[in-house]
Amino acid sequence: MQSKAKTVDQYLAELPAERRAAIAAVRQWFRDHLDPDYEENISYGMIGYCVPHRLYPAGYHCDPKQPLPFAAIAAQKNYNSIYLMGLYMDPSGDAVRAFEQAWAKAGKKLDMGKVCIRWKQPTDLAFDVLAEALRQLPVARYVAIYEGSLAKGARGAKGSSAAAKSGKSAKPAKSKESTPAKARAVGTGRKHAAPAKPKAAAAKPAAAKPAARKANATAPVRRAKQRAAR
Repeated sequence: MQSKAKTVDQYLAELPAERRAAIAAVRQWFRDHLDPDYEENISYGMIGYCVPHRLYPAGYHCDPKQPLPFAAIAAQKNYNSIYLMGLYMDPSGDAVRAFEQAWAKAGKKLDMGKVCIRWKQPTDLAFDVLAEALRQLPVARYVAIYEGSLAKGARGAKGSSAAAKSGKSAKPAKSKESTPAKARAVGTGRKHAAPAKPKAAAAKPAAAKPAARKANATAPVRRAKQRAAR
């Protein structure tokens, strides 16, 4: 349930009395426990806590006009929620697992999405666990984690792009000699003649008949006898 309020006071004024009391109590708790360098604002229709531009001029990478968000409190349709961006930015998942284990030890039931803790009454919350999570993320450390997450994402995207490019190998061009005539004709708009049949090999000269070979062999002897008789 995204509010169009411009200030925190307007946001609280829009809520029914019971919801207003619950949100106001948790809001005050945040103000008491957050690193004072975080600033309160209305961010994406919620009560937000951010790193102001004066401390981090680059702002939020999704929208640099917005200060870097850190946490938020919101009244949703059927529940209230707390958002902790610092938990989301740990790629190993260790921060989330430690948070869940500490919450369970506190004896509270945790209804949690990726960065959203759902609750109805302040008594649903393990405030000691929340306080420790906030204590571990002062502004300077949070910004360092955030920038490290961005750098890692950029390296991963670059590596994936390079791998995709190197994985594309050019297909070897087929030579005309290895391409069937019919296939080479595709797209030419003309009927391609079938390959000509190979010509028969030239006939070898007929072998001389045995009788002719014998006659040729005795011809000199006959001529000698004829000269002797004259």
